[in-house]
Amino acid sequence: MQTTFPRWFCAVLVCALAYSASSATRPAPAAPQPLRKASDLIRRQEPVKINQSLLKQITPDTVHVVVSLPKQRAYLMIGEQVVIYSPISSGKRGHSSPSGHFSVLEKDPNHRSSIYGDFVDGSGRIVRAGVSARIDVAPSGTHYVGAAMKWFMRLTGEGVGMHVGILPGYPASHGCIRMPADGAKLFYDHVKVGTPADVGDY
Repeated sequence: MQTTFPRWFCAVLVCALAYSASSATRPAPAAPQPLRKASDLIRRQEPVKINQSLLKQITPDTVHVVVSLPKQRAYLMIGEQVVIYSPISSGKRGHSSPSGHFSVLEKDPNHRSSIYGDFVDGSGRIVRAGVSARIDVAPSGTHYVGAAMKWFMRLTGEGVGMHVGILPGYPASHGCIRMPADGAKLFYDHVKVGTPADVGDY
């Protein structure tokens, strides 16, 4: 007695064999790309630009600061002329940098945040990074250490200022104006407490 297979079974068997043959020749999926280091992102930013002839002419009494939020740039200016041009990273969504007319209220070369930082143990090891002192509770045996904000130039009483930080190429801070180290140092050296600073859609 001859055994016959149903047509549907034959069709399924043919499809399975065809799929098996095609997967044997299919290339392996590409490995996921590793995350880029922050230093790689920093190197991609435009360098700080300096008008050396104007730099020789300025004093802390003659300069003012302009921060363009749409362009993610900060300018140290004398009159209408740009003396120093620097990339920045302003506040991200939910932590937008305030717009308006400000002045430098304080200068601190080694400032630390009173709000954002890390929980560190007695040996200095970071136990929890990127915490908020207002919200997070320190694990037992740790204490809060504020994030470094080198070359800090305070613009508001709430703690917003300009300082050294990571620049990913878009707004990423908790409200401050992050700058590359060389740009922040140049601005810091050429402004004084009282220097005007305009932040907005320039």
